[in-house]
Amino acid sequence: MSEARLRQFAALVEKWSPKINLVSKSDIAHIWERHVQDSLRLLPHIPTGTTRAIDLGSGAGFPGLILCIATGIPFELIESDRRKAAFLMEAARQTAAPAKIHNTRIEAARLPPAALITARALAPLDKLLALAALHLAPGGICLFPKGRTAAEELTLATPLWHMDVQRITAPEWGESCILKVSQISHAGPDQTPAHHRHSQPERRRG
Repeated sequence: MSEARLRQFAALVEKWSPKINLVSKSDIAHIWERHVQDSLRLLPHIPTGTTRAIDLGSGAGFPGLILCIATGIPFELIESDRRKAAFLMEAARQTAAPAKIHNTRIEAARLPPAALITARALAPLDKLLALAALHLAPGGICLFPKGRTAAEELTLATPLWHMDVQRITAPEWGESCILKVSQISHAGPDQTPAHHRHSQPERRRG
């Protein structure tokens, strides 16, 4: 992992943010702690051998571009805002990150499915699963950092989606967690029977 390139990226966010509102004004002085390090929490949970990933609603590049810089895994970043997409392209160029930026809506993106999907501060879990299901390869996983509403979001999403979910926590994270989700399928009337959907029981930890 190149800390120098991550610091370079954080400096770019600080430079561009006043123009295009990448992070809030109160966060500009805390980009490293609140955004970079928060994104790096996902690193230990990326499956070994991952060769490609998709980040949904990339915004300022958290966590997708951070993970791309830190791991060297090629990431495809989907961002509908034209100015934020322009920032991501420039940031990827300057940090030599193997990222490809798609300036389009997540629903409109036509990409091969990926084994890893990430997203941060994009949408409640039930809506996030609908977006992720469009791009997740069979057997793949999603990593979603979440805050204090994680338990409530899981409760609301469970009647709508079948999934295996692991809630990853740490004492120093406070109310934050990472939801590691796999085996996603919509809980509709014409879906595959339940006994074919799950390779393992739902796991919740934390």
